[in-house]
Amino acid sequence: MDRIARLADQTDVIVPKVLEAGGKVVLEQVRSGLHSVLSGESTGELEDSLGLSPAGLDRKGDFNVKIGFEEPRSDGKSNAMLASVLEHGKHGQPPRPFLKAAKAAARAPATAAMVAVLDSEVGKL
Repeated sequence: MDRIARLADQTDVIVPKVLEAGGKVVLEQVRSGLHSVLSGESTGELEDSLGLSPAGLDRKGDFNVKIGFEEPRSDGKSNAMLASVLEHGKHGQPPRPFLKAAKAAARAPATAAMVAVLDSEVGKL
């Protein structure tokens, strides 16, 4: 009962660690997928702008982490827009999806990473 009580007291500390562990796995899958669809002429700026937010509470009170692109690019264009064009294509440019594949590939390893961190944190109580 003491461990359960301590777990409840530590939720705001443990949940961000768990989410960040899963987020790191997904981030690496997205980074790998993005790298595989970029041409040899890429400046690397899109890849370099990809990152993981710290875990935090959203407006609804739910914890989450986000994977996204820093904005704006040095040329003033939007990294998110360029990533969307890669993912979905545009007139004269076929889609080169990397996000959907990363999501599917990262599901099991991210879950495993989060379970491992949760088990470790609960074990410390």
